[in-house]
Amino acid sequence: MTSVLYDAPGPRAKRRNAILSVVFVAVLALALWWAYRMMDDKGQLEWALWKPFTQSEAWTTYLLPGLGNTLKAAALAMVIALPLGAVLGIARMSDHRWVRGPAAVVVEFFRAIPVLLLMLFANEFFARSTNVSSTDRPLYAVVTGLVLYNASVLAEVVRAGILSLPKGQTEAAQAIGLRKSQTMTSVLLPQAVTAMLPAIVSQLVVIVKDTALGGVMLGFTELLNSRGTLAANYANVIPSFIVVAIIFIVLNFILTSFASWLEGRLRRSKRSTGAVLGADEVDDLNAAEVGGTRKTGGGVL
Repeated sequence: MTSVLYDAPGPRAKRRNAILSVVFVAVLALALWWAYRMMDDKGQLEWALWKPFTQSEAWTTYLLPGLGNTLKAAALAMVIALPLGAVLGIARMSDHRWVRGPAAVVVEFFRAIPVLLLMLFANEFFARSTNVSSTDRPLYAVVTGLVLYNASVLAEVVRAGILSLPKGQTEAAQAIGLRKSQTMTSVLLPQAVTAMLPAIVSQLVVIVKDTALGGVMLGFTELLNSRGTLAANYANVIPSFIVVAIIFIVLNFILTSFASWLEGRLRRSKRSTGAVLGADEVDDLNAAEVGGTRKTGGGVL
């Protein structure tokens, strides 16, 4: 099947892709087998190291409280960063230089600084300039760093999503007398949401994973930090890393699955998504329009 974006692979390309797929699967299987043998030789697969994860104490004392703090920090960062990123992205497209300029400076500045540095700076700021307690300070610092960095990235996602829409959408809105704010909120943003959703979800996954930086550098008792305490008590470093990695994979899989469901629901809704149609879809629409009838307010064309 050929689309406007690429040509469908021919027989030779399909055969080459199949061979590469088989080679990749074989190499991956060998790597997994090598990792399994190495862990088995070092005694990392002994039942005594994995048994704590079958008991409630390891979960209720260490993993679940750490998971709760991870979700709390990630949720707070998402709730603040998403609207802030949307505001900054729209501000960068303003016709007023006094709005567009500062927004661009803020976005470019915080997007260029590593998120870990923002967390460390926020931690020192809260310690020296505020009355935030030492118990709450790591959470505040982690959320602040995540918000500043991810809001600036999401601002560019929002701006790129809006600019990707056909220019005719804006012109049509202006032709019926909509102000720029009305055009943005009623026409452009609703159509750009579906196009932006994959990039937004990718950034939300980054937020969940970056909470671990606070545990390593600031002592924030999130999931990875709690794993260290668990491993110190049960002497099962490698198994604890594997279990925590699986938990992160499950969290991010749930997030991406929900986003995929939401994207499909938006695409099935009556509201236009601004998606680009392929050649086949355009041909089908033209054929239906020529062969069928179109109703207007006064009758049938």
